[in-house]
Amino acid sequence: MQQSRNGRIGERHGGDEVGQGRAKQRAFCIAALEDGDDLSELRELLRTAGVAVVGQIVQHREKPHPNTYLGPGKLLEVKEAAKRADANVIACDDELSPRQERNLESELGMPVVDRTSVILDIFAGHAHSAEGKLQVELAQLEYNMARMRGLWTHLERLGASAAQPGIGARGPGESQIETDRRLARNRITALRRKLRGVSSSRATMRAERERAHLPQIALAGYTNAGKSTLLNRLTGAEVGVRDRLFHTLDPTTRELRLNGRPYLLTDTVGFIRKLPHQVVDAFGATLHETREADLILHVVDASAPEEEMAEMLRAVDETLEAVGAGDRPRLLVLNKGDAIDAERRLELLFAHPDGMLVSAATGEGLEDLGERIEEEFRRSLRAIDLLLPYAEGARLAELHDAAGDLERTDTPEGVRVRARVPATLAERFARFSVNGTPA
Repeated sequence: MQQSRNGRIGERHGGDEVGQGRAKQRAFCIAALEDGDDLSELRELLRTAGVAVVGQIVQHREKPHPNTYLGPGKLLEVKEAAKRADANVIACDDELSPRQERNLESELGMPVVDRTSVILDIFAGHAHSAEGKLQVELAQLEYNMARMRGLWTHLERLGASAAQPGIGARGPGESQIETDRRLARNRITALRRKLRGVSSSRATMRAERERAHLPQIALAGYTNAGKSTLLNRLTGAEVGVRDRLFHTLDPTTRELRLNGRPYLLTDTVGFIRKLPHQVVDAFGATLHETREADLILHVVDASAPEEEMAEMLRAVDETLEAVGAGDRPRLLVLNKGDAIDAERRLELLFAHPDGMLVSAATGEGLEDLGERIEEEFRRSLRAIDLLLPYAEGARLAELHDAAGDLERTDTPEGVRVRARVPATLAERFARFSVNGTPA
């Protein structure tokens, strides 16, 4: 679990909550932005991690300083402001290089945590399944590998000698670095092996679901958009829901019934702007659910201002592209309709004419959403024209289960079948297609 020199992110004196008593960790936020000064997401991340935010400073620049993230003058301003605010940790809105982190700590005289370390700390506290815990540990190890050298610099100096800079100058610090890195690499290899085993089990379950021909729907969206609440409302599940970022890390699949037809609905980990690549890589198995979905319900918080919503939509689109799910059919679900007024509803109608406005909390719009889901699946069905040999009776039964109504004609060569089925099923039956084409 990611730690600062004062202990784990979010520790407090006597268990006091932020805003009640004096939090043990009090963060001063910094950022290098081209324009604007919105650090609300970093502040919310820190709140979720249990850290009090006592102030912030933004420097407007095209890109962060390569050595110290902020410029020298701004660093002096941050140091004075953080001291006045009684901060004891600096939180940065970007992922820092090891050099930037070391230099910032040296200049500011207090521990520095970056956005990635805060997110990984939250993940460590929210992962409950064996797979989730393995994924978090893998992400943390990969993040920390590059930062190990700075942990032992005080020991390196003990073994270094100006008179003998060559053989014999390798101090205990360097040996410790090599030992730590070797242990970390071994652990990373072991974790990846375990995760491959988990992925294999998940693939087996996924194959069983595919054999059942149940259409698969994945809930994707910005963290805290209400995906878990929507899953509960649509399926009658009892997935834990809380108003905090990344509350859901482990995918949950439940059956959804629309007009008697079963669908599989899966809730996935929430996305966020600048989601660390370690998280995307480590949670590849979880996010695989979006790649295999027949339809992705992109859930967004409709109560967010339009500019902020556009940022959220962009972040989710980029993450879906990164995990290979950018080409999957998608339906925009504007959630939290109960939290907006009539004027905002009208704005959403014009800005997102294809979106479905709902409230997972009250149930508003869910019946229309169900109808729209059915319509999307009907639209994605492909016409097939097959000739099945009589020996393939099991295949014919499979088609009956998947298509329901089909046109069947017995011929001397076999059974001629015409029907409309999901695209994935049409591909599996392509070898029986008349004239070599599915339709």
